[in-house]
Amino acid sequence: MTTRATRGPRRRTVVALAVVLSVLAAFIVRLVDIQIVRADEHVAESLSYLAGGEKISGDRGSIVDSNGTVLAESVTVYDYNLDPKVLYLLDENEENPPELPWAEASERIAEILDVDAQGLRAAVAAKHEAEPDSQWYQLKKGLTTEQHVELRELKLKYLHFDARETRVYPNGAVAGNLLGFLDGTGTAQAGIEQMAGECLAPVDGEKSFRKGTNGVVIPGSERVVDAVDGGTVELTINSDLQWYLTQMISEEAQAQGAQGGTAFVVEVKSGKIRAAAEWPYMDPNDLDSSTPETRKNKIFSYEFEPGSTFKAVTAAAVMEGAGVTPLHPTVTASSHEKFPNGAVINDAFVHPAFEYTLAGALIDSSNVALSKFGTMVSPDVRYDYLQRFGVGEKTVGFPGEYDGTLHPTSDWDNQSLYTTTFGQYFTVTVPQVASVYQTIANGGEKIDLSLIESCSSADGEEVTQDEPEHERVIEKSTAADLTRMLENVAVQGGNAERIQIPGYRVTSKTGTAQIADLVNGGYKSGVYYTSMVGFAPVDDPQYVVVVTLDQPTRVTSSAATASAFQKAVTQVMKTYRVMPSSIPMDALLPKFD
Repeated sequence: MTTRATRGPRRRTVVALAVVLSVLAAFIVRLVDIQIVRADEHVAESLSYLAGGEKISGDRGSIVDSNGTVLAESVTVYDYNLDPKVLYLLDENEENPPELPWAEASERIAEILDVDAQGLRAAVAAKHEAEPDSQWYQLKKGLTTEQHVELRELKLKYLHFDARETRVYPNGAVAGNLLGFLDGTGTAQAGIEQMAGECLAPVDGEKSFRKGTNGVVIPGSERVVDAVDGGTVELTINSDLQWYLTQMISEEAQAQGAQGGTAFVVEVKSGKIRAAAEWPYMDPNDLDSSTPETRKNKIFSYEFEPGSTFKAVTAAAVMEGAGVTPLHPTVTASSHEKFPNGAVINDAFVHPAFEYTLAGALIDSSNVALSKFGTMVSPDVRYDYLQRFGVGEKTVGFPGEYDGTLHPTSDWDNQSLYTTTFGQYFTVTVPQVASVYQTIANGGEKIDLSLIESCSSADGEEVTQDEPEHERVIEKSTAADLTRMLENVAVQGGNAERIQIPGYRVTSKTGTAQIADLVNGGYKSGVYYTSMVGFAPVDDPQYVVVVTLDQPTRVTSSAATASAFQKAVTQVMKTYRVMPSSIPMDALLPKFD
């Protein structure tokens, strides 16, 4: 029996239970809304104030030469500005004057910045007068760490700065076209900066933390992942030799009225590039003073018909493919001949019919004689030798490097059947010319050229480059005969007196290449791309040197390069302290039978 006394507590219990269930239902609905319906929205909102962080930038690695001399590095510079409004508020406070009044402070600042103090005060005053509420005046950008420290020690509340990383090239234009440059975002645009970008690039770190709803960092929540600086790239280049050759080729090119010039050095026994100088050059510290054309590296990105420098390749082909020796057999050649297929070939100088040996054809650089020797083997054989010596293939993979052009023999017409024997109807680059003569100097073994020695990480771990490939291109005996003939060119050729280097036996071969007329077709009239290549010393070949001049006007033949070649080889011998020749030259080879 239910009584009034028992109904009261039961009713209260039911009501209380209903309230609890209602509240619980509300919580469940809210929980479903938070965790399921609007989960993504709430997660995003929480992350906005619970977590934070900032990037820690690493420094880009340095580029050094073979002796460790820094050629490119990243440094921190400081852009300083001044707050005119705060300056005058402090300076005009008579009750609590600054320790260093503006009149005195401006003198100290001007001295540190190397500017005129009076001019600085006038400029700041003009800024404040024109814009009384302005709190920004640019003092100077790109200040060194030393200048930054001196300014900071002044303890002036109105001085502010922004630190940033910038790329500097201590040697300026020396190797500028080789090193390349970065754009405004720090992205490599050319040269070694781009070629070795993976090694040089830093890995950024991060500082992360958690914050409360009020934005305050929660103590103990900080986590730091340190940045990893980029590695150091060591080149095979010798910067002292590079500096000399840059100055030398600049002077020689301008003296000959040329549009440009290059000087290139390769170590015979390793294939390492020891210098790659050119003019016009580019200073990567001052890109505004250069043009898109002068920023290019023409050593690797300019191709030309090599001319007579590649008569050595023809000689190698006929010596191994047709049994020709330096003295036998001979060919009869005049300075102008029409061949049975209608092709007309001329020599650079007028002469009667001579009974040329192969050695003599190289010494006189007779196009007609080389045409007759060259066609003692098939076009396919000559094509094969050109290809084996590296025509049509890049050398070091330099950014923008050309591979040259080697047309298939099916494209050779009546004229090019002969002109290919003396370096026309195919194109090469300077490194490819050097590679041919490195092969000859190295006893017929071709070693891939190299420009990068190693990459060392920031913690000192060194990653060396893959060993260059070695390939036997011609027999040792063929290389020895070619070397002897090329020394005879240096001794008996038209430039013999100009390229003598006391105490050293050298080889040489010139090239006078016609320049294609891209507008009208054919070749330009009266202008040439001249070159000279050789190695020394003959009795123990150490270095190959190639010099070129682009369209010299005072002397238009390859003789224009003689002075530059002689100076370049002489300096290479001095730089590396190469011992003079100790074995005398063999008897001179006869030009005619």
